[in-house]
Amino acid sequence: MTFKKRFMQGAALLALAAVAQAQAQEVILKVHHIWPTVAMGHSRVVVPWCEAIAKDSNNRMRCQILPAMSGGGTPAQLVDRVKDGVDDLVVTLPGYTPGRFPIMEALELPFMTNTAESASAAAWDFYSKYATKEFTGTKILATWVHDEGFVSTSAKPIRNMNDFKGLKIRAASRQSSKLLARLGATPVGMPIPPVADAMTKGTIDGFMTAWEIIPAFKLHEVSKYHTEIEQSRPSMFTAGFVMAMNQAKYDSLPADLKSVIDKHSGAALSRTIGRYWDEATVPGRNAAIARGNVFNKIDAAETDRWIQASAPLYEEWVADMDKRGLPGKQMLQDAKDLIKKYTK
Repeated sequence: MTFKKRFMQGAALLALAAVAQAQAQEVILKVHHIWPTVAMGHSRVVVPWCEAIAKDSNNRMRCQILPAMSGGGTPAQLVDRVKDGVDDLVVTLPGYTPGRFPIMEALELPFMTNTAESASAAAWDFYSKYATKEFTGTKILATWVHDEGFVSTSAKPIRNMNDFKGLKIRAASRQSSKLLARLGATPVGMPIPPVADAMTKGTIDGFMTAWEIIPAFKLHEVSKYHTEIEQSRPSMFTAGFVMAMNQAKYDSLPADLKSVIDKHSGAALSRTIGRYWDEATVPGRNAAIARGNVFNKIDAAETDRWIQASAPLYEEWVADMDKRGLPGKQMLQDAKDLIKKYTK
C-alpha cells in the first residue's frame, strides 16, 4: 500500500472517529426562567420541552433547569445572560427591558389580541417576518403571549376610567405602562416575582397581569378586586414571552442535536404554548373566586371609552417604526391580519 493510500485511509478513519465522537457528545443545557416550580410555565412548558429533547436525543442532550431565577441575576437580565452565554436557554419577557425590543411590542399594544393561542401563532409569524434582528446572538425557539390581561387592586375597586386616578399600578411592559398612563394611573414597571411583596408593602396599589400566573405567585391573596372588560372586545393588554437559546451554543451542536432542537421549536410550539395559557385562565380565576374576591365587569360603553383613550398608542408605535426605517403602518396591519387569520 502506498503512502498516499495509507494517508487517505488514516484521514478517513480520523474523520469517522470525529463523527462518532460528535454523535456521542453529551450536552447539558442550562435552562433559566422566572417561575417557581408550581407555575404552569415550569410544569407544562419547560419540563415537558426538556423531557422531549432528552427522549429524542437518546439522553445525549438534557436540561439543567434553574427555576425562579435560581441561577442568579434578575428577570430583566435574562435576555443578556442568554445572549452572552451565561445561560444556554432562557424563558423570559422581552418587555422586562422596556424599549429594547420595540418591533415585538406590536403584539403588546392594548386591545389588540383575543385568545393567547391565536395571538401566539401570529406572534411567531410576525417575529419571523420583522423581528429576527432584534434578537442578535440568540436563537428564538418560541414566542407567545399570555391570556387576557386585567387589573387587580387591593383597597379600591376600578369600575370606570376615573377610578384609575391616584393609583400606582404594576405594568409588565412599556406598552402596558403607556396604557395605564392614558387611563389615568401611575404605572410602575416591575417583573412578576416581586409584585406580591410590593402589594403587601403598599409600594403599589394594584397590578396588571393575566389569570395564569395568579396562583403561582399567590397574587389573589394580596388583592381583593379584579376588573375585567367587556368580553366581546379584544383583551385589555397582553405581554410577550420568548424561549431563547444562545446562538453560539446552538451552532456548536452536531447536526442531529440541532435537528432535535429544531423539531421542538417554531410555529407549532409557539401556538401550543399560547393554548396552554388560555387553558390556565379558568383555574387561575377560580383561585380568586374561592378566596371570595370581588369581580367588576366593565360594560361595553365604558370599555370603548378605554379603547378610545388608548388609540394614540397605535400612532406612536407606527411613528417609532417609521423613524427606524421600517414600514410601521404595514407592520401594524400585518399584526392585526395575522391575529385575525389565526382566530377561530
